[in-house]
Amino acid sequence: MNVLVTGGAGYIGSHACKALKMAGFNPVSVDNLVYGHEWAVKWGKLHKLNILETEKLADVMKKENISAVMHFAAFAYVGESIREPLKYYDNNVGGTVSLLKAMREAQVKQIVFSSSCATYGVPERLPISESTPQNPINPYGSTKLIAEHLLADLAASGEIRAVALRYFNAAGADVDSEIGEDHNPETHLLPLALEATRPGGKALTIFGGDYNTPDGTCVRDYVHVSDLADAHLRALKYLPKSKTAFTAFNLGAQEPVSIKKLIRVIEEVARAKVNVTTGPRRPGDPPALVANCDLASRELGWKAENSRIEKIVESALRWHQKHHWRTK
Repeated sequence: MNVLVTGGAGYIGSHACKALKMAGFNPVSVDNLVYGHEWAVKWGKLHKLNILETEKLADVMKKENISAVMHFAAFAYVGESIREPLKYYDNNVGGTVSLLKAMREAQVKQIVFSSSCATYGVPERLPISESTPQNPINPYGSTKLIAEHLLADLAASGEIRAVALRYFNAAGADVDSEIGEDHNPETHLLPLALEATRPGGKALTIFGGDYNTPDGTCVRDYVHVSDLADAHLRALKYLPKSKTAFTAFNLGAQEPVSIKKLIRVIEEVARAKVNVTTGPRRPGDPPALVANCDLASRELGWKAENSRIEKIVESALRWHQKHHWRTK
């Protein structure tokens, strides 16, 4: 089975490609390499193109005999989405429309969509289940929610079958250290905190220390990127037998971790102090996000096997030491 992976040169997409290959599928990546890395495409072909190029995308699907799609390609910087919302609607929503048109032309009817807990905004209570109202507080979350609506509407019309995976904070690196997290610019907490343990490394800025949380810092639910890749594989296998044409699942470790707790774990694992400064709150940041993943456990048989926070930090540190820091 040939699977098109949009954003296959990106952080989560490349891990999904490895999971697909190891499971006997043939991943075919599409990426414009604006944020992705050609070196991360180690499993299957890479077609360099923008998903807004509908006809070229449809041609790739036909040429490669694609049976299903995993859709990761998106801009994903919350702060940037607040400054440049049109850029995000054009790429994340327009790109999804283009992809669905290409799927129609190529007669591909199955898709697994990379969604986000950002669609929930500030939840009334924790943990967050799939029935929690979706009220995004930043344009990035809004674009993901609109994409979900597109998929649900097409599924209701009988045109496609779709699964949306709403993951919480992706973190960590491949257990074999073949691929890992390397964004430019880097905005994710874990790699920034690891960098702040290095001599001369840039200090980590904590955005807000006065939230209504146990220690005043934001609380998040960190899920290992390999567990996310496994969930995409399970969702792909679930699509043909799902009871409904559109289903959404939360993916998280179900473990609340504050920024201060994450810093303590990093210092223990790295045996080094994290250089920290505190700044003002950042627009678009909910105080706390923690998942309820009962539905994914029940329907997909999925569990966050590698997502204990210490294991996430260990895998990320190992990859940065072996690969990322050597190139700096």
